[in-house]
Amino acid sequence: MQHARGRRRATGPATEPRLPEAFSADRPRDAQREARRRRGPFRQVTDFAAASGVGQKAGVALAATGLLLTVTVPATSPVMATGEQGSTSASLASPAQPEVSAEAAAQVDFSRTSVSTQGDPDGKLKQLLSAQSAGSISREASTGSLGSPLETLIKSSPFGYRVSPITGGVGEFHRGQDFAAECGTSVFAAASGTVTFAGWHPYGGGNRVVIDHGNGLETTYNHLSSSSVQVGQKVNRGDVVALSGTTGASTGCHLHFEVMVNGDVVDPTGWL
Repeated sequence: MQHARGRRRATGPATEPRLPEAFSADRPRDAQREARRRRGPFRQVTDFAAASGVGQKAGVALAATGLLLTVTVPATSPVMATGEQGSTSASLASPAQPEVSAEAAAQVDFSRTSVSTQGDPDGKLKQLLSAQSAGSISREASTGSLGSPLETLIKSSPFGYRVSPITGGVGEFHRGQDFAAECGTSVFAAASGTVTFAGWHPYGGGNRVVIDHGNGLETTYNHLSSSSVQVGQKVNRGDVVALSGTTGASTGCHLHFEVMVNGDVVDPTGWL
């Protein structure tokens, strides 16, 4: 029949109410669910990564979010981790490291050992002299280009004006740098070159050796007790050319070392 508002009302008998369906009280569950729950999240992610082919590094990166790891991951082999709370993951055993022990009051020296090279020791000097005349080389560039003429350098009388140790007069110009050395101490060539003089120096140098290094650079060694080289002989840096002494205008055993540039003496400390 038609309702007053236009809605149709059913004319047949009322339908029977729907009965509630019976549901099983026991829902089927995954048999491995409890095992996964006991393994912990870290183990689950790494197992998943290994099984799915993601890769152990990616699995560890995923599992490490929010966790503190102390595991060393090798390039191969799976990562093993424990599921205990508060325990850290472990990896395959790494090579054993040596144990270092010391007394409580021991002093540990962290100084570095010197590093040496077998390269050409005359390389810097050769480069300087090949590029320009010795007279135009700056002190900054020349410093360290000559080797030590003695095994140990102990400075005594410096280059420049001084009081003469022989006459006591003031204003004497000292042409080189004096280094204290016992008589008979080995004297070395400061660089490779050619011996241009080996003999007695008439102006107070006593026994004297002069070595020409090229491009206007020369070194001289004075007051020697003896020399072991001859004029025209080629020598290398560090070769023994003489023994120190006190010949000529000298008041005691020492080495008077000179550096000459284009015939003029310069401060040897600017080259050593």
